[in-house]
Amino acid sequence: MSTVTINTIEVCVKETEETVRFADEHFLQEPISYLKSNIAEFLFVESPDFDEIKVDSLALEVDDIFKTYMALFGLQGKKKEAETIRTFIEEKLQHNLNGFSISFSDNEGFWELNVPFDSLKGFDETMSIQDALQLLYEALVGLHEVRANN
Repeated sequence: MSTVTINTIEVCVKETEETVRFADEHFLQEPISYLKSNIAEFLFVESPDFDEIKVDSLALEVDDIFKTYMALFGLQGKKKEAETIRTFIEEKLQHNLNGFSISFSDNEGFWELNVPFDSLKGFDETMSIQDALQLLYEALVGLHEVRANN
């Protein structure tokens, strides 16, 4: 599988969604535990690779309550895909679903998901932000393929 291409990473404040700074290549090598050390921040990620698999507005953060690493994103799709999406994610997360939510926005025509991605096989708090994004990307490619075949 190809390496995910990252166009932009914004470091933002959760409370205000204000951008604190734009991250560079060096930042991608920071451990993903950066988010736990800076729990008031989240990362907003833009990538053409996520666009290709119908993922929109990807944000990474650590949940204030469960202290889990969360991926929040929109997923373009149809309402009838609910069971396919839910089943795939539950299997990928090994049924550790603290903080998991999924809802469909009829007005926008997409799913809004909050996924605890630290339950993905291969996740490690010491891995780089780049590697965590790659792991998440690979899981979402799998979801895209399952949806395409249903």
